[in-house]
Amino acid sequence: MSIRFTTKARRGMVAMTVAAGLALGVAGCGSGGGEDKKPETSASASKSGRGSAPSAQEGTDEILAELKGEDGLVLSITSAQRDAGGFVTVSGELKNDGDEAARVSARTSGDETEIIRHGTSLGGATLVDSASKKRYYVLRDTDGRPLTTTGMPRIKPGDSIPVFMQFPAPPNSSSEVSFQLPTFASATITISG
Repeated sequence: MSIRFTTKARRGMVAMTVAAGLALGVAGCGSGGGEDKKPETSASASKSGRGSAPSAQEGTDEILAELKGEDGLVLSITSAQRDAGGFVTVSGELKNDGDEAARVSARTSGDETEIIRHGTSLGGATLVDSASKKRYYVLRDTDGRPLTTTGMPRIKPGDSIPVFMQFPAPPNSSSEVSFQLPTFASATITISG
């Protein structure tokens, strides 16, 4: 077995492990598609100080940035977490504040042929580190699929969907970066972890 084959196999295994973990995380964050709404009392209970504090994985309700897009869409970024593996995962929700159902523009996928071929996604997102003068693009798996939310449905007025994007991590000395997504305003966010 050659070193090249071993290296490719190992890289493929790592990418599949990351993709599987992200798929499980997104599946766990889904709303189930039902019309049942959770009571809002749990949110007020945590605000009053009762209950346990959220873990780093659960995130918080604090919004790091809110970006306005086309057709009444608003992207609220709730976390930008640095992972031990050298990644930054940006999470939040995409809400339709408009009066009519809206679909995420195909332009949010960016203009890279490899990413576009896998459908609508947030693959055009970037992090810009002004201090080190570098731009970080969304990571891709070994098949070229972006490590972001993909296949986003039409969003009804007032509804929202959870979203995520994963990037290579800037140096530890860079905690403030500019988040950019085509068709949305840009914003400065702080990376934690």
